[in-house]
Amino acid sequence: MIVLLELSAMSSESLAAKFIASLQELGGSAGNVSLRNQLGWADSTYQRVKMQLIEEGRIALGRGRGGSVVLAQPVQRSKPPTDADGSGRAVVPTRKAERKAAAKDSTRSTGQLGFEAELFKTADKLRGNMEPSDYKHVALGLIFLKYISDAFEARHAELLAEDPQAVEDKDEYLADNVFWVPKGARWSHLKANAKRPEIGTLIDDAMRAIEKDNDSLKGVLPKDYARPALNKLMLGELIDLISGITMNETGDASKDVLGRVYEYFLSQFAGAEGKRGGEFYTPRSVVQVLVQMLEPYSGRVYDPCCGSGGMFVQSEKFVVEHGGRIGDIAIYGQESNYTTWRLAKMNLAVRGIDSDIRWNNEGSFHKDELRDLRFDHILANPPFNISDWGGDRLREDPRWQFGVPPVGNANYAWLQHIYWHLAPYGTAGVVLANGSMSSNQSGEGEIRRAMVEADAVDCMVALPGQLFYSTQIPACLWFLTRDKSNGKRGKEALRDRRGEILFIDARNMGSLVDRTRRELDATDVQKIADTYHAWRGERKAGKYADIPGFCKSASLEEIRKHGHVLTPGRYVGAEAAYDDGEAFADKMKRLSAQWRAQQQEAARLDAAIKANLRELGYGG
Repeated sequence: MIVLLELSAMSSESLAAKFIASLQELGGSAGNVSLRNQLGWADSTYQRVKMQLIEEGRIALGRGRGGSVVLAQPVQRSKPPTDADGSGRAVVPTRKAERKAAAKDSTRSTGQLGFEAELFKTADKLRGNMEPSDYKHVALGLIFLKYISDAFEARHAELLAEDPQAVEDKDEYLADNVFWVPKGARWSHLKANAKRPEIGTLIDDAMRAIEKDNDSLKGVLPKDYARPALNKLMLGELIDLISGITMNETGDASKDVLGRVYEYFLSQFAGAEGKRGGEFYTPRSVVQVLVQMLEPYSGRVYDPCCGSGGMFVQSEKFVVEHGGRIGDIAIYGQESNYTTWRLAKMNLAVRGIDSDIRWNNEGSFHKDELRDLRFDHILANPPFNISDWGGDRLREDPRWQFGVPPVGNANYAWLQHIYWHLAPYGTAGVVLANGSMSSNQSGEGEIRRAMVEADAVDCMVALPGQLFYSTQIPACLWFLTRDKSNGKRGKEALRDRRGEILFIDARNMGSLVDRTRRELDATDVQKIADTYHAWRGERKAGKYADIPGFCKSASLEEIRKHGHVLTPGRYVGAEAAYDDGEAFADKMKRLSAQWRAQQQEAARLDAAIKANLRELGYGG
């Protein structure tokens, strides 16, 4: 207890200086356990200071199974830079400038998975015995609070420089799409009181105050931090940890770092929750395949079962990476799980993404909140094979253009609901169980036949197994389109694809990231997307060609011969065998001679072993 009080009284810089000094005493490199023992700190404090120093570029992660840290390379000062005006006047960098430059360089490394992973490990240790399903709302709520407070403080500083009288004018913030944060709800206030026993109540009060002043956040933020079961010491440590996430970033960079952390934490909580985690999170690599194939440059983007909003986040990333701006696409969604809807609202807000995400507990089938809207791009990962979707109450629904879906399985209800919402040139990507491609139960085969004959299906992708947290059921991607005659892509007209469907078999792609889960890497995603783009006839996408074992452009006639079954493996065939140029007869002659020589060598070795055993007295 005395150690904790001493640490709480020390400034962040004092702790950092002590960390660096101890690391230097150990030769500039040390394992985490030995360094922590030398410092005499709690693990949470050690991890927090370590993450701060990594962000600042003053230390780096070392090697070793147990984890280690090393001092970063010192800044070279032998040749001071000259002034930008060419005068030759030396500019001697201050310590603050050096740290800022080092932090900027470290962003390149912390922008990768390692930074988020280290942060999550530390945060997860603070969880103790708390269930991941409960803890995720604690951690994600605080990350969100840090984000909106950072955005507010940045705008506050700008206004202070421009017009000091406007700094407390709420409209000045809302006009720039920045949430208004009252004084008692600002992160600096919570950080200053993080070690107080009433910190849970202070956080709840902050959440309520923010909701009161921001209509779009009403009912979204978690407000149960004061509950007795929640460890208040853990809360204080978590606030300290999150405080260091964006210490050296401002503006868009700060928002991006917090957004990445939020997204990574979502994925890790999904993994920790297993099957339940799949209810709110679609694996990132699967979302990337959908986004890269559909290319949502502009227009309306919709997800009828949006979970925590991952489809929207990746869509916005795609737009920005291709020279667009946040706001080039309009985001619409619906979610029936209230808790998951709250995660989505926070996830999008952390990214600065404006959206229209509706919630009701009846769901998209029974209370379609956006029934009259049509969308340019639809991305969805509906729950697989749902049997209790209430289909018996929707037998006459106009959305069933291709046939009434069975009461016992919602797969074809989702496909038709999504097709109903497509704009005239709209395209959709839908994740479904593999059985949807071939099932003939309860009229599903007839619905699939009608969709194929109507040219509603553009492409089918068979995915590898073990991609999902929630299920081991093999999955596939359906790509639907309203118009295959020219299928506009922005201002570009695609080729006429009527009477054809592209089949891609990606079951052998990806690699295991742990014992139970597989991921597609960037090369895999790009290969699948490039194949689709070339087949559609996009400019600069290259010329499409069938690749045995991977992709096949099948005609309607071929698909009819297979009874309208859409499993890619039926069409792509076997991978082409490697031809080494050696004639079969010559190869058999060479291999037979090699086999006989090996038999002779084996006989010689057996005889030598027997002789040696006899000499040792073990001969038979």
